[in-house]
Amino acid sequence: MNWRRLRHIKIHPYIKRLAVLVAVLGLVSYILGELFFNVSSNMVALSFRESKEPLMVHPRNQGWKRATDVSMAELSGALVERHREEGLRWCSLAVRRTPRTLAQRVTQGLFGAELNVIWISPDKFDLMTSFKPKFAPTTAVERLEAENLWFSINANFRDPSGKPLGWVYHQGRQVNNSFPAWTGCFFVKGGVPYFGPKSLLDEVPGLIEEGTQGYPSVMKNHSVFSYVDLQSSKHFDGTKISYRSLAGMKRDGTLVFVLSGDGGVMNISEVTEIARKLDLQHATCLDGGKALQYSIRTGSGAHHFQAFNTTLPLKHRLLVPELAPVFIGARKKAPEIVTVQ
Repeated sequence: MNWRRLRHIKIHPYIKRLAVLVAVLGLVSYILGELFFNVSSNMVALSFRESKEPLMVHPRNQGWKRATDVSMAELSGALVERHREEGLRWCSLAVRRTPRTLAQRVTQGLFGAELNVIWISPDKFDLMTSFKPKFAPTTAVERLEAENLWFSINANFRDPSGKPLGWVYHQGRQVNNSFPAWTGCFFVKGGVPYFGPKSLLDEVPGLIEEGTQGYPSVMKNHSVFSYVDLQSSKHFDGTKISYRSLAGMKRDGTLVFVLSGDGGVMNISEVTEIARKLDLQHATCLDGGKALQYSIRTGSGAHHFQAFNTTLPLKHRLLVPELAPVFIGARKKAPEIVTVQ
């Protein structure tokens, strides 16, 4: 091939303009896709949804190790702090899987994958359910802004009509009926919040002030339930690699959320293993998959995660917004007023 001759070939101005137009349209499409559909995260998620490779983390000053092989100290050292204030801490954790296909190598190499871990102290924050009248669909962003929350996350599952699937309590009243199959729960009794299996409801005295069902519960008294490793069934997708949302509590009452971030998809066993090594006492999963969305307020502004479209009112069955009826929120406690005698 004569490269000198190629250098002198003149490209028609219309072709140049078309190339620029295609590049601009491509860039705009990608930005819009990221904004509304979290495209890069979902490219990673889709490429690894059938993977048989284990989830790995990157302990400080070491190479990648299986999540099952890292110690509690190594996992703690791998966390990268993103925000801290009194009663609230947010860290991210880089994760990966060994790529076996070209799509996996490209997507994970370009976009990476991460989890988010959030600690909330019940001494500084009140926990509650948050929803609109008649359980109208809403978003984590809406709940954060409407109720002056510092953290909001979609809670339980919904039925085909969009209504919550499971009991919901708010301000001491039960406002939705139970769904017997769900094994986990969030509830507040005596002003104290709990996450874990539904057996905790009978062990903690008092009336439910706030609460919602969750599924599946995965841990009680630091012991992982054996069914987290079972194959998927009608109501249990434990082995499926997907966006995951786990909420639990430490023995001292600190609430902990282990959440899929961009590209950080897991199965039930993997998210439970991370929770176990974060020293959680009790834990349950909340609704995940395409429905996962959460928001956290920081000093520099709010951070929002959505697995899929929550904004555009599209009608196509593959593009309809993934909205939720019920959220769990955390709001700063009002400062105590000290009177001087």
